[in-house]
Amino acid sequence: MRFADRYDAGRVLARALVGESWTAPLVLGLARGGVPVASEVASALHGELGVAVARKIGAPGHPEFGIGAVTAEGDPIFDEEALLTLGLTRADLAERCETERREARRRLELYRNGPVLLAGRDVLVVDDGLATGVTARAALREARGHDPRRLVLAVPVGAAESVRALTADADLVVCPHPRTDFRAVGRFYRHFDQTTDDEVIKLLHQHRDH
Repeated sequence: MRFADRYDAGRVLARALVGESWTAPLVLGLARGGVPVASEVASALHGELGVAVARKIGAPGHPEFGIGAVTAEGDPIFDEEALLTLGLTRADLAERCETERREARRRLELYRNGPVLLAGRDVLVVDDGLATGVTARAALREARGHDPRRLVLAVPVGAAESVRALTADADLVVCPHPRTDFRAVGRFYRHFDQTTDDEVIKLLHQHRDH
């Protein structure tokens, strides 16, 4: 099973969501790769497209292995088991956390034209895939603080263990393709080029104009 690209994955994910009844849906794509997926979902649900920014905190020497995540506001979250295994403390990662928080704030300022209302709405946090789940968890916890009516995590493909674990942070988790052989998001896509800031901004403007 491989998606052609993120837009194809978004259409597949949308088909798993259209049967639900949604209240003023707000679809937040996790920047940057989740935004093309979210754009297809927002179109299918006739919802508003927004952006969520959560920055991964990678293991020292292995930046792609997420052991924590941080958003523009709020406390960072960590995989406590991973910290224990690697012999790390939160203090060891404090400088990296602040670096990533600054980048999260920069991206939010770049992408947003104004505040987005979450209270009383069905909020869907969407990404292009779920590996360790740390960035998704950080985004969900931040969104939860804005009092959504219902909080949903939706991904086209994900590690089955992470999909199960995130049910503790979302009211509903939708993943059409949970995998026990996950390893990396990119292996489930034929085209998996990095999403650019310009593409994110273009998609957000397209949805605002409609």
